[in-house]
Amino acid sequence: LLFLATLSLGLQGPLATQYLWDRLGAERGYSGPNASSPAGCGNGSAGDDPLRQEVEALVSRWNLYINLGGFFVGLFSVTLFGPWSDSVGRRPALILPAVGMAMQAAIYLLVMYLQLHVAYFLLGRILSGLMGDYNLILASCFAYVADTSDKHARTFRVAILEACLGIAGMLASIGGGQWRKAQGYINPFWLVLAASLAAAVYAAFCLQESVKQHKPAKLFTLSHYKAVYRLYTAPEHLSSRRKLALYSLAFFLLVTVHFGTKDLFVLYELGSPLCWAADLIGYGSAASYLAYLSSLGGLRLLQLCLEDTWVAQIGLISNIAGLVVISLATTTPLMFTGYGILFLSMAATPVIRAKLSKLVSETEQGALFASVACVEGLCSLVATGVFNSLYPASLHFMRGFPFLFGAIILLIPAAIIGWIEIWDSNHDFSHFSDASLSPADG
Repeated sequence: LLFLATLSLGLQGPLATQYLWDRLGAERGYSGPNASSPAGCGNGSAGDDPLRQEVEALVSRWNLYINLGGFFVGLFSVTLFGPWSDSVGRRPALILPAVGMAMQAAIYLLVMYLQLHVAYFLLGRILSGLMGDYNLILASCFAYVADTSDKHARTFRVAILEACLGIAGMLASIGGGQWRKAQGYINPFWLVLAASLAAAVYAAFCLQESVKQHKPAKLFTLSHYKAVYRLYTAPEHLSSRRKLALYSLAFFLLVTVHFGTKDLFVLYELGSPLCWAADLIGYGSAASYLAYLSSLGGLRLLQLCLEDTWVAQIGLISNIAGLVVISLATTTPLMFTGYGILFLSMAATPVIRAKLSKLVSETEQGALFASVACVEGLCSLVATGVFNSLYPASLHFMRGFPFLFGAIILLIPAAIIGWIEIWDSNHDFSHFSDASLSPADG
């Protein structure tokens, strides 16, 4: 199910950005790098072309409006549907967002067929957000894994689930770029619609329910929001509350940088001096998704000799170094070098998800992953606002500045995770010392 949903999203994201570039550029008489003849993109003066910069800034702003609209609505719907699934089961919380993604794809197809105003993209995004959007699928799938796994195996099980994201995203990126180049936008978007509908059908008829004692529950009630709130206020131990808050902050910063930079990759590659065509954009997106698979393998190997915390730290170092290289990339080989350095960049998120899951009881997994989904919705909201606003503002002095900014931000979660591990080690050592001294004291 997660594979199908990610295939749909992976096809839709880059293609929608390129469609906006073509439509908005054509309306202003600009023939950009997606046109059949990209001549002039690589000249020294191309990056200073005011018309190009106007189109680039306009596409970035429309991405901002569309993503802000969808994620702002989704922020509230995910935290409503997530705790609700603790009572009624995970399947309804998987069917609804898949149907919403299918409705969004259908509206995008209408825009392309009828040449409607691109503002209708925003309508499709909001409708999908009202039904939970892709974030609710993620939250429900991770809660499903928590329902069906023990604490010892959970980190790797979560990493396997995240690797499914990478496989689907890689196929979508390679296929989408080549397909758009050969046949335009409409045919790939039919696959977006079909994949979303297939995910809904699979959730409805094939997936077994993981909540063993599900019961009817009201949907529109504040108790679902209160269940998420109680997670951070009700735990008996102060250390659990502190860890929940700190891990959530680290997760928020990490995913914000991930979402924000991923939104900008296509725009960055379309612009001068890279001037990538659709096929190279597909390969670039595939390279970024490949990090999910390489991170899974790296996490499994590193777990043999390191604690999960230090695996996450290595993943963060990989992420920081890769973003620094990409921020300075002016050639295609250097850009792909940056993607290569990101090979362990996705190792930190499954570790944080698993650590959060282990801080609450087995009966609170749905509420926990609803809160994580809430954090992810907030991540998307902040990432879209910050990075899509920062990109046009930094075009005149450093096009890659948002990636450098993201690398600097990632130093904070690295410090948080390291501090928690050191604090836990000292705490355990003090308990061990007290226990070893107590017989002598007696």
